[in-house]
This record gives sequence, C-alpha cells and structure tokens, in this order.
Amino acid sequence: MASESPAALSITGLHKAFSGHLGIGRHPAVRGVELEVRPGEIFGLLGPNGAGKTTTIKMILGLLRPDAGEIRVFGRPSASREARKRLGFLPENPYFYDYLTAREFLDFYARLQGIAKPDRAGLIDRTLERVGLAGRENTALRAFSKGMMQRLGLAQAIQHDPDLVILDEPMSGLDPIGRREVRDLILALREAGKTVFFSSHILQDAEMICDRVAILKQGELLSVGSLDELVSHRVRWFEVTVRGSLPPGVEAARPAGREGEHLVRVADIEALRELLDTVRAAGAQVVSVWPRRETLEDLFMKRVAAAETETPSPDPAETTHA
Repeated sequence: MASESPAALSITGLHKAFSGHLGIGRHPAVRGVELEVRPGEIFGLLGPNGAGKTTTIKMILGLLRPDAGEIRVFGRPSASREARKRLGFLPENPYFYDYLTAREFLDFYARLQGIAKPDRAGLIDRTLERVGLAGRENTALRAFSKGMMQRLGLAQAIQHDPDLVILDEPMSGLDPIGRREVRDLILALREAGKTVFFSSHILQDAEMICDRVAILKQGELLSVGSLDELVSHRVRWFEVTVRGSLPPGVEAARPAGREGEHLVRVADIEALRELLDTVRAAGAQVVSVWPRRETLEDLFMKRVAAAETETPSPDPAETTHA
C-alpha cells in the first residue's frame, strides 16, 4: 500500500528565546509549538501582536535558528535546498525599490529564483495577470497603492510556482477592497492545489477562508483545528429587527441602524416564537431574524482570556520588521 503524502509543513517541539536588555536573561518567544499543515489547505496562525507568529515564520524560513525543535517541509528539513525551492514568502512589511517598474521588480526576483532568462518575460506577464495587475507592468512602484503593492508582493511569492506559500499578516493595513482581493488570491492558490500558511490578527478574514487555524498567545498554542471542530454551531441567541413601535414589555437591545427600526435580542427558540407573535399582534413588522452563533472571534477572545494574564515578553521579531 502506498504511503501517505508527507505534511506540507510539520513543526515539532519548537522553542525560541531572545536575550534580554544588555544580554541579561532570556525571554521566551515560542514555547513548544507543534503543528502539522496538510497539503492543499489554507492554514491560519492567529494571535495578538507579540504572540510569536512572526518568530515562528522566520524559523520556518531559516531566518532564525530554533533553540530546539524540528521543522520539515514536505518531509524535508526546512533548511534544505529541496525544501526552500518549494517555498514562497511574503513578509508583513516588505521593502520594494519604488523606482523599479513592476516588470523590473519581478524580473529581479525571477533571477533570484533561478528562472532562466528566456522564460522570464512570459512568466512575468502571466503572473501579473494572475494577481490582477495586467497592464501595469511598466508602472513604477511609487505609483502603486497599498493594495496593488500587496498583490505585487504576492506575485513575487508565487511566480516560481511554489507548493507552500507563507504569508505574514497579508491583509494588514489594507482597506476592505484590498482585503477582499488578497482573500480571493489566497483562495485561488488553494484551487490550484497549493498550500497556504499565513499569520493574521484579522479574525474575520481567517474565518472566511481558512480550512484550519491555530491560536497562539505568548508563544504557546491554545487551540488547533478546523472551524467546525473549534467553533460551536449552537445558537447562542436570536437577534430580531423590528420596524415600528415595540409592544409594551419588549425592550430594544439597541437601534437597528435605520430610522424606526429596533434590534431585539431573545435567548432561545421559545422566546423567539413569543416575540414574533407579540410583534405581529401589535401591528409592527419583523424585518429579519438572525441566529447568533459562536464566531472565531468569540473563540479567540475566550481562549486568550482563559490563558495566563501575565504581560507577555515582547517578541523582537514581531515588533521589528525589515
């Protein structure tokens, strides 16, 4: 029987600490992290600032050396040439030479990626089209918006066709349109059979696209699993939008946002039925009923609050980016 494919990314017993001020003491940034990312999935590493997300990513890439532990990429040591060939990376705050055009920028990275000169021009055109920048190949980067720069950064990370794409806070600082564009690009990578591992503190985006997530705080994993495994589907309460005057005894949780509408919260299905009957009898109109289930944000806040409340040691790799 054929053996199973190795994990796209396997992290075992990972530890990293940094020296304190003037070299006094050691401050742990990553403590015993264990993770396995499956081929073809989108995996989100979530946590507040200083949780150790960037330190973990830098160790995967070989930019930092672990104090202990093992990292393997598709079954190979992460520091090996074979593993690095299969990686693409976009840092949170990349620095691009803004006097270059998009084509010059991608040509520079294509040379670093070992792509032969005869193949570069066509590859760059295809990559720019893939990230929605076709027609901007001769535009200087200083004229690019933040969202366009993020798409260009993704272009350099994927143009050599890596199997594992690692993104550090890819949606940080983007407006809603830019975040949507980056989410669509990440989903397109999964559809192409690639594995995406990204860090984020924007929980709504992670909830929309991740197959599995891990929650990290103070360098320790609090939870790992799929959203179905981690987030309860139990209805916590119902929110009902009512248009018109509320019947006596019914109190609004808050205005619904439109004039003449109110948002009423009830705890369970029996209370919901009673409210609907009362509202109709009073001549008011029910505009919407929304069952409120647990979200990834609810889970995140619950797990982080339940963890140790001590002030975390600053993670130098999280607070200083090249």
